[in-house]
Parts: sequence; structure tokens; C-alpha cells
Amino acid sequence: MSKLAVNDRFFDFSDYGRSPAVFIAEKLKNTSCTPIHVTLAFGVSGLLAVFCILNDYDILAASFLIIKSILDAADGELSRVKNAPSHAGRYLDSIFDILLNMMFLIAISITSNTGFYWTLLAFISVQLQGTLYNYYYVIIRNKRVGGDQTSKIFEYKSPNALPGEKQQVVDRLFSIFYMLYGLFDRCVHLLDRDAYKVKSFPNWFMSLVSLYGLGFQLLWMAVLLSLGFEKEIIYFFICYNILGILIIGLRKWKIK
Repeated sequence: MSKLAVNDRFFDFSDYGRSPAVFIAEKLKNTSCTPIHVTLAFGVSGLLAVFCILNDYDILAASFLIIKSILDAADGELSRVKNAPSHAGRYLDSIFDILLNMMFLIAISITSNTGFYWTLLAFISVQLQGTLYNYYYVIIRNKRVGGDQTSKIFEYKSPNALPGEKQQVVDRLFSIFYMLYGLFDRCVHLLDRDAYKVKSFPNWFMSLVSLYGLGFQLLWMAVLLSLGFEKEIIYFFICYNILGILIIGLRKWKIK
């Protein structure tokens, strides 16, 4: 919750890795380690999770999923404590997230013999769910904290590079980011096109939305893997879309 003003902080079910992430960032702030290094580390953790899923090391896979989630928060924390915001780092983080999500689900589909179309539907579901969470979350970050340097509600063009970045790198990473996320962003904006006009969201509402955060999605995967319900993961995330219908309906009905 360090990204939010005090009045905006809510219980974020997806943010269970924040405390260890802050600890990691504090330990690394006076070292040569950069947020990009931490992003690469969570990428490695994600790949190790994929390897473990494919080899039926489900408990290890679950552990690497949680580690990945913690490191995913730690790169942003390190960026803040070093006062080094980065468009490139933010886009690289998001690119890793979506590619790893795809790999997690493909690995699960292989070991559980789940059909391609069900797996594709689960991937689309996971991304739409995460995008819905980010949509509402970025809205409050931009409106109530005085603006956000690296995340925008609507992202249609590459931003100007921040100090220490190369514009060419930012442009290339944005192009990849937009190719991977643009359609999901447009779909969510279409489903709730007026959400950005709302002055604030109640904390209880944001806590409900956080059930769609990537951290909580990975926690679901880890728990289901640990309990031996690997075959149910694909279908679980498809059915999990019901929560999104409830969230959007509540926003339109109760929060103006």
C-alpha cells in the first residue's frame, strides 16, 4: 500500500508480499542492485515455477509462485527507496507478468491434459481480471496521490523517458507492452467506461477488487497446486469471471 495516500489505503488481498518486499528493498537500497535486477529475479522465479509444474513438483512450484509475487512487489519498492522511477522497468515488469501467466497456464494444461481452447479462455480470463484490478487501482493512484509518474489510466502512446532512461528503450518496451495489453485495456474500459470519472472508490470496494490482483491469482494457483487440484485450475479461473461481473455491477450501481 506504499503507493497510496493514507486515506486511500485498503486491505489488499493481492499485496501479501508487501512486507517482505519492503524488507528486500531496504536491504538492497545502498547496493548496486537495481529494480531491473529484481525484475529479472522474479522472471527466473517464474520460470522455475514453470519447470516444477511440468515435472510435477507441485509444492516447489507453489513456493516459486509466491516468491515471484514477493519479488514482483520488491522491484517497485526498490525503485521508490532509490527514488528511481522508470518507465522501462514498469513495462518490463508487465511484459514478464503476462508472458509468465501464459507459461503457467500452458504448463498446467500440459500436465492436466486440458484442451487448448479452455486454456486460452483461462488466459484471457486471468488477464481481464488483472486488468480490471489495475484499472481501478491506477485511477485512485492518479487522482488522489497527485499523479503517478509511471502508470496512467489510458496508455496509447509511449511516454517521455525519465532521467537515466533512453527514449529508444522506452519506446520499444512500450510497443511490446501495448501489443500484449492494449486489447485487454480496451475491453475493460469498454465494460466500465465511466469509472475514471468517479472521485474516489470506497476502501471496501477496492478490497473486493484486489481479489483480482495478480498476487492473489498466483496465491490461488499456489494453493490449488499444493492441494493437488492442478486439473481444476484452468476451469477455476474461467468461473472466477463471475466476480468481475459483480464488481462492475456494484461500481455502476453504488459508486458514482
